[in-house]
Amino acid sequence: MIDADQTFVIVGGGLAGAKAAETLRTEGFTGRVILICDERDHPYERPPLSKGYLLGKDERDSAFVHEPAWYARHDIELHLGQTVDAVDRAARTVRFGDDGTTVRYDKLLLATGAEPRRLDIPGTDLAGVHHLRSLAHADRLKGVLTSLGRDNGHLVIAGAGWIGLEVAAAAREYGAEVTVVHRGQTPLHSVLGPELGQLFAELHREHGVRFHFGASLTEITGQDGMVLAARTDDGEEHPAHAVLAAIGAVPRTSLAEAAGLALADRADGGGVLVDERLRTSDPDIHAAGDVASFPHALFGTRLRVEHWANALNGGPAAARAMLGREVTYDRMPYFFTDQYDLGMEYSGWAPPGSYDQVVIRGDAGRREFIAFWVREGRVLAGMNVNVWDVTDPIQRLVRSGAAVDTEALADPHVPLESLAS
Repeated sequence: MIDADQTFVIVGGGLAGAKAAETLRTEGFTGRVILICDERDHPYERPPLSKGYLLGKDERDSAFVHEPAWYARHDIELHLGQTVDAVDRAARTVRFGDDGTTVRYDKLLLATGAEPRRLDIPGTDLAGVHHLRSLAHADRLKGVLTSLGRDNGHLVIAGAGWIGLEVAAAAREYGAEVTVVHRGQTPLHSVLGPELGQLFAELHREHGVRFHFGASLTEITGQDGMVLAARTDDGEEHPAHAVLAAIGAVPRTSLAEAAGLALADRADGGGVLVDERLRTSDPDIHAAGDVASFPHALFGTRLRVEHWANALNGGPAAARAMLGREVTYDRMPYFFTDQYDLGMEYSGWAPPGSYDQVVIRGDAGRREFIAFWVREGRVLAGMNVNVWDVTDPIQRLVRSGAAVDTEALADPHVPLESLAS
């Protein structure tokens, strides 16, 4: 039974945490809501960090989930710039790291997110080495790209995932020289496979980005604290005035691990194990967003999704579960990107090895098409490139699990809605 005397604590001030707090209020919870953020900025969304804000097209405030005054108006106790360093499950308390005070909870949500994977090579302490995960990172990187573009400077990016490629596109728009070093043979291989990864390589080459595939950075050299070059394990050296480490992220599970909560295997992406209600191994503790590893019945596996839509939907789902509502979290993985004149949306889950063909509907040469990852006629995922308003039928196709005629799937004259019925 939920009552007004209860306290719900949310650890993590990203989109998942902020939307969970909002949902508690919209669902009628009148108890105490405490939202603890380790950053000094109000809760914000992450897509603008590598898109509109980084490019200078959007204002900084556009990233905020709510205007600052919203929290007080909705009686959300917001703690900015504070950390939680311990959860006592027996006492049902969290402890603040700065002064050791404790707060008791009736329900706890861990929305601690993920943090950038670090380069473990010499030279990462130089001032010109950057990451992009926080708004503060974006503030700094935006200034760097402006300077590089003005001075014809060189940016080396380690990693050809979504962050690496979006920053490469932004850097080129500023006028900087860009080299991307990636140990794979195509960008985005773990998400799109070689077929569509090559399309993104061609897109960036057309805009002047240089790729160095099949290699990893081994050293960043500099002088007087500044970056001068980046060396790779095949003996190459690339001039660099700045380096971006974009080699992925790791879930922030240390708080959950210290509390004795069950964790997913690192080989499976790590994270805090939750059930379909986003409950951890402790029924009074939930987890959502980047840190949560949840079972997805449609794909028959656990997923840990580091994308905006998962935080947007996972935080509210966890909040409803904390309130005792019936919840089954099975949202379709979804993400999007904007690079140069290419806009893309992806729905589903189709890692390399899970599909037997890629079906193209439309004109891939003009980059106006939909790609479908298919196994035995069943659509596992779909990606629309510069084709819009098709996310719903793509997701229905994936959810249906039905075998489809791949010739009809490839034919733009056959309505997607007819295949998804």
